[in-house]
Amino acid sequence: MPLTIKSKSAVHHFTVEVAETAEQQERGLMFRKSIAGDRGMIFPYDPPQDVAFWMKNTLIPLDILYIRADGTIARITKAQAMDLTPLPAGEPIAAVLEIRSGRSAELGIKEGDVASWTH
Repeated sequence: MPLTIKSKSAVHHFTVEVAETAEQQERGLMFRKSIAGDRGMIFPYDPPQDVAFWMKNTLIPLDILYIRADGTIARITKAQAMDLTPLPAGEPIAAVLEIRSGRSAELGIKEGDVASWTH
């Protein structure tokens, strides 16, 4: 599914897999050895929830973007491969986007930027 993030400098395009079911959300990007710079996975929540992510069995580091119901990015955190430390959203969010580690910084994506996708 296409997803865009509008930052101050540009519109960034990604193709994301959707983790809709509980099973898909539990597995996420576990066991993958790489992820392309324009790829990711989105975890939608309806209604919005205050969630926490961790990296059990996730072999690659990721940027985790917590997205509010209005599409604004509430928080961006860096997750280390295989780290079991919970990374909380800190507020109710409508989606979580996982992308390759460092990609947010490379593209200048920051908290407050706006993500949009068909949901």
